[in-house]
Amino acid sequence: MAAARGSVLVLTNQLDATADSVVSRLNDRGVPVFRCDSAQFPQELTLSATLADGWAGDLDNGVRQLDLSDVRAVYYRRPEEFRLPGGMSEAERQFAAAQSRAGFLGVVASLPCLWINHPAREQQANYKPWQLRVAHGLGLNPPRSIVTNDPAAGRKFAADIGAPVITKSLGSPVDTVVVDPADFDDSVRLCAHLFQEWVDKAHEVRLTVVGSRFFAVEIHAGSDAARVDWRTDYGSLTYRPTTVPEAVRRRVTACMDHFGLTFGAFDFIVTPQGDWRFLEVNANGQWHWIEQETSLPIARSIADLLEKGRTDDSQ
Repeated sequence: MAAARGSVLVLTNQLDATADSVVSRLNDRGVPVFRCDSAQFPQELTLSATLADGWAGDLDNGVRQLDLSDVRAVYYRRPEEFRLPGGMSEAERQFAAAQSRAGFLGVVASLPCLWINHPAREQQANYKPWQLRVAHGLGLNPPRSIVTNDPAAGRKFAADIGAPVITKSLGSPVDTVVVDPADFDDSVRLCAHLFQEWVDKAHEVRLTVVGSRFFAVEIHAGSDAARVDWRTDYGSLTYRPTTVPEAVRRRVTACMDHFGLTFGAFDFIVTPQGDWRFLEVNANGQWHWIEQETSLPIARSIADLLEKGRTDDSQ
């Protein structure tokens, strides 16, 4: 089947090298690309959309226009918050930001085309307790976990599992930390905390899924800090492409389908016994550094989907 016609809308910040690599491949293929950042709205980017069968109109950045009815695919790649004029009161800023989010993103999110990934699907998938429940139900065997703001419940959890305990952020990236439950105090009550059992590891795996294509890479830690959280010491890491066990592949595909994702960056622990243990999935996770380290064709695969305007196995 021939590729879809129309432009690819790339929503990302202006200095995103990851998006650059995809846009470059689309340009090489002659695929029209309209790149912008939601931060440019409303001061540098103009939206005009009229309700007909769908929203008809355009985006205009002062140099080029995008016909909203002529979008084959959208690459939603970490756009930034709206930049609003100075001199506004806090109440005015909150109102303008809420209106911009509802209007700009509301119109764009309604475009009936391929998304990598749709922001609503991304938001759902990035709730860690939700993804842990789904992963557990699919047999991806995540670590035993508790979400709590009760220090006594955290201490009891640690005592019941009889193993070291780690904590990690439920939202923005924060390093994984091994914790001593004896130190849990009333500060735990200030927000929700995720505590998990420590799982012994032979290595970890970053599995990048693009449509039906799987790119799995072993991550071997070369320092004590990296063995707790490899993100703390990239310089000590070594990488090796690997294959995904068929049972894991089926369960990951089911997880992607559950959340309606076209792209996912999955993290796994592989135990000394060879078992794959799910840690998390980031629906907009980083992948460019993995491609640079391994030469896996991730950017090309994303460009393939955007060019076709459909997933690998859609008709």
